[in-house]
Amino acid sequence: MALASAIPASVNPASPVFTCDSLKGRVAVVTGAGGGLGGAIAVRLAAMGASVALAGLEAPTHRPSPDCMGIACNIADPDAVEALGRAVEERYGRCDILVNNAGTKALSAPLEDVPIADWDKVFDVNVRGAFLCARVFARPMLARGAGSIINIASIGAQMPTRIGAYGPSKAALLGLTRQMAVEWGPRGIRANAVSPGMVRTPMSDAFYRDEQQHAARVNMLPVRRIGAPEDIAGIVAFLATDAAAYVTGQDIVVDGGYLIAPLYNAQPQAAASAYARGA
Repeated sequence: MALASAIPASVNPASPVFTCDSLKGRVAVVTGAGGGLGGAIAVRLAAMGASVALAGLEAPTHRPSPDCMGIACNIADPDAVEALGRAVEERYGRCDILVNNAGTKALSAPLEDVPIADWDKVFDVNVRGAFLCARVFARPMLARGAGSIINIASIGAQMPTRIGAYGPSKAALLGLTRQMAVEWGPRGIRANAVSPGMVRTPMSDAFYRDEQQHAARVNMLPVRRIGAPEDIAGIVAFLATDAAAYVTGQDIVVDGGYLIAPLYNAQPQAAASAYARGA
């Protein structure tokens, strides 16, 4: 059978789906856009043609393009999220893409010593806040029968960290992502998660200023470099475009191979050297 006849008539193999204007005419909302990761995501979406509403606790001042706006919003406050939805509706008349990027961490402490207030704060922002934003922006998406929601999770959802509330909150966010995908998929909304690994941002920069610590972390990664915000932004952009039209309910891990390398990295040095020589 010829390849052309095996392709459904509704699919145009020559149609570009991931180009510099793949998001032209679409509107995106990015929460936590005042930070390094959220800022990079907003820049990438705008570079591909989207109008972007950048939301943060304080209104982000950078504008990736003239048709972008900054909005102050505490995503843990239902009234503030409703106000964000109204502001986006008034300015753009729609929302096609929601990136739930805003997140928070707490102090490192053993689980038995984690203050209840810290635990609640992490879940209020990382899970409840994502739910509140999704609920507000899903309504118009459902009415139009189209939309993409991308939740920024973490490899901490799969591998415990020293911040006891953080990983569980991101694991809950993955569960919420799958729930969105199954409930809203039949009505046109795709929902996916992106789980970054070690990424150097202004928030995490202190971890990498120490050259020894930086080198130790690099040596744990098969790609032999720490991630940059742009590495995450590219995957988010892919999920926002029609290139990912058949992708939903997934968690895309962007960690330079960190999660798959523990056993290899745990080998004694002599054994690792022998393995490298093919012995």
